Amino acid sequence: MAAMAFESSLSSSVRRASTAVVPSTMAETLPSINFGFEDLRDRMAKFTARFDDFIEKGRKRVLEERNQFRMSVAELQEDQRMRRRDMEILSLKASAHNQTLQKEYQETSEMQSAIAAVTAQRDERAAHRDRLKQQIADTQKAITQRVDAQKEHARHLDNQSRFNVPELDFWQDYLGLRIEGAGVSDHIKFVYTHIDEKDWEREAWFELVMDKREYEIGHCKPKIDKERADAIVEKLNETRDLRILLKGMRVAFIEAMK
Repeated sequence: MAAMAFESSLSSSVRRASTAVVPSTMAETLPSINFGFEDLRDRMAKFTARFDDFIEKGRKRVLEERNQFRMSVAELQEDQRMRRRDMEILSLKASAHNQTLQKEYQETSEMQSAIAAVTAQRDERAAHRDRLKQQIADTQKAITQRVDAQKEHARHLDNQSRFNVPELDFWQDYLGLRIEGAGVSDHIKFVYTHIDEKDWEREAWFELVMDKREYEIGHCKPKIDKERADAIVEKLNETRDLRILLKGMRVAFIEAMK
């Protein structure tokens, strides 16, 4: 800028000299040059001040921008670090939540299995209880029926004994019959004498089994025909009349001894 000002001033001086009247002497022919050093110095000083101010402001702006950039980068890094930490925490929470869900699912499955097992046991025990109740009811019914039958049988025997006692006395006193125990519960032994015409002391006997509702003939001596003995016992069970048994067996022994 100083060189341009200098050239402009020089050109103006030369033009003025060329248009002036030609001097008469050599000294007068020299041009009058005004370089403007003061103006140039002032303008250069102002330029330098403005340039320094520009440089200083630029440096400050660059420093501020750099500091701001560093702060922004630091904030971004801190934000990224916090976000990574949050993500890690969320990942740990998600993993713990998944483990909790799996554990709860397993516990739920085990609980459902246990409930199903308990329900099956309850149903089985309820069915077993019902069966036991039915069995108890059937047993009680059977016991009641048996007790009633025994009572009825006892009443029948009691009624029959009223008629049998004179008959038994007759058989014992006049026909040589005696009644003995057979050594077994519910077994009665009937012993006959005066059956064999050749030996009045010879004995014939049989055992009456009374442990069931239907009477049976056990051992007997001498042996008689089984069909005949079964027929006699069948009539006894039908009528519950002991006289039929005693008379029938006596006749059967007499025939067997003949």
